Amino acid sequence: MATSPDQLRSWMGGPEDEHLEFKKASHNFDSRKLARYCSALANEGGGKIILGVTDRLPRRVVGTQAFQSLERTKAGLIAGLQFRIDAEEISDPGGRVLVFHVPAHLPGKPVAFEGAYWMRRGDQLVSMTPDMLKRIFDETQLDFSAETCRDADLTDLDPEAIDNFRAMWRRKSGNTQLESLSAQQLLTDAELLAPGGITYAALVLLGTARALGRHLPDAEVVFEYRAAEPSVRYSQRREYREGFLLYRDDLWAGINARNDVQHFQEGLFVWDIPAFNEAVVREAVLNAVTHRDYLRHESVFIRQLPASLEIVSPGGFPEGVTAENILWKQSWRNRRLAEAFAKCGLVERSGQGADMMFGQCIREGKRTPDYADSDEFQVVLRLSGDVQDPRFLRFMEQVAKEKAISFATEDLVVLDAIHRETHVPERLEGRLPALLGQGLLEKTGRGRGTRYILSRRFYGFLRQKGVYTRKRGLDREANKQLLLKHLQDNRDQGSQLGELRQVLPHLTRGQVRGLLRVLRKEGCATCQGRTRAARWYPT
Repeated sequence: MATSPDQLRSWMGGPEDEHLEFKKASHNFDSRKLARYCSALANEGGGKIILGVTDRLPRRVVGTQAFQSLERTKAGLIAGLQFRIDAEEISDPGGRVLVFHVPAHLPGKPVAFEGAYWMRRGDQLVSMTPDMLKRIFDETQLDFSAETCRDADLTDLDPEAIDNFRAMWRRKSGNTQLESLSAQQLLTDAELLAPGGITYAALVLLGTARALGRHLPDAEVVFEYRAAEPSVRYSQRREYREGFLLYRDDLWAGINARNDVQHFQEGLFVWDIPAFNEAVVREAVLNAVTHRDYLRHESVFIRQLPASLEIVSPGGFPEGVTAENILWKQSWRNRRLAEAFAKCGLVERSGQGADMMFGQCIREGKRTPDYADSDEFQVVLRLSGDVQDPRFLRFMEQVAKEKAISFATEDLVVLDAIHRETHVPERLEGRLPALLGQGLLEKTGRGRGTRYILSRRFYGFLRQKGVYTRKRGLDREANKQLLLKHLQDNRDQGSQLGELRQVLPHLTRGQVRGLLRVLRKEGCATCQGRTRAARWYPT
């Protein structure tokens, strides 16, 4: 368990996420707070809390005097949490560092401290939400898709669907012997037929319409098309209640029938982009069928509009997956069903395919898949069919060709977020240096005021060099105007520096002071008093 100096430096250089927590704790650290952090880390899959290191990048070792008797601290944690926590002390040139190693909770058993189950929300510790607790309690539930349907038999499976499954599995595996297997042996080898009978995974994948109606009526996908958003009535509706392999192509054909193609031209280069990419839509539908909760008496709904597609599947995300981490978190709800899909080549890797969906949407200049309206009862996915900025797409293609590189999905997500001026996920901040080095991004500001923009080359490609100049210089002038407006709104009582920092929380104390000095030099502001009691007024 001993942590090497190189490992410590590696942790210090990476982003702080749900598995890693840094605390300065120079002199002391509250033992009850430590226990709450350990509870939260255990409930979120395990991790480490490190004392004696500053929590913001670039981190440095400052040393800690907390918990001089480490064995007694460990004993107290175990007694309070009823859960084993390991700890070690590291002697670093910068001072004493403590590392508390927190394993993940046992399946189905969240870790409590003082009667509460803890989780982290930003920089705070809060009680776990009901949906988070439910996910942990549900971990010990059996895989529903692997259970057998007592009254079903081989006649409930469609021969055409079985033949399709055989052909797809043979093509995926290259195993020609699959062609000579009986249907019963084929399904047994695929673990769709168990000693107890037909599995629910087999019904979802291969079942006849009659069998689904009798044994699993909620395994239904409903497709609706509406010509306009406000329209209450759909202009087309199809209900699919049979094995997935029997309707998957028909479902896509229905969506593709109204799949408008958008035409774009950049100089002599002309290209077409459909509103809905086939690979993305098929993956999204597959995820809904694979990862839905089949114990909920609801159908999967697919609602198409001319420029958007919404897929709603019953049950929240699988255990551990959220709208924020879906790009890199992998989990199954119905493992047997997911494995059957993998055998016939419909899914790769985890079966979620979120990286492909995100990457393809960005490559086509569309918004990334939107899961914002999902909750513990349903997963809601919205796909936008509008191409937002085809020139951004052309620029990326040109850079990739010139530099002979291919962009990982994580790189595309970072570039897309900066292009749209939205938040870059903390987990992906480590991709920024490489993108800076490739000349795709530029950095403005310093310290906590650092901001990233697309490079001069991008705006030159768009013939918008003036926009680039404005973006490079926008922050400083905009920040000055925000400070001046606050001073004018509070001219009677004046404004202290701490209050003005609330106006620009992304800037350091020194940066705010620098802007105030500029305002004073320009004759726009004046300061009365000294030290922390000083107040600023508009002139």
